Amino acid sequence: MRISVASDSLDGVAPILVSEIEKRGHTVIPHGAVGDERADWAWCCSLAAADVASGAADQAVVCCWTGTGASIAANKVAGVRAALCVDAATADGARRWNDANVLAISLRLTSAPLLGEILDAWFAGAPSLAEEDQANIAYLSQIEN
Repeated sequence: MRISVASDSLDGVAPILVSEIEKRGHTVIPHGAVGDERADWAWCCSLAAADVASGAADQAVVCCWTGTGASIAANKVAGVRAALCVDAATADGARRWNDANVLAISLRLTSAPLLGEILDAWFAGAPSLAEEDQANIAYLSQIEN
């Protein structure tokens, strides 16, 4: 998959984020501090989310110190469902029940081993085919419009 990645700094796990994603067989499109663009969270994280919305990327991983700004910026892009995940169970649930297409992480809270667990759960996850889960995702599109 093509994964757009954005970070507003090179703190915490940001320096290993791209290599961890590539190690799992994905191609990375870098933004912000992990790329060569403006690194402010609102700018770089919305660019990564726009890659997903436009189809330039299949998914994105966005991060900032707390992860909240990254998720807020990503969720401002139509068609994006960004989830702030602090552990593997949350990442799995975000993919399963919310069909999240952007993973937001906190550079402050996420250790290297935890990052690996979160990424493994995220990339292994798939959207639920249950009718009620699909109805919730469809309703989110209605809200956007």
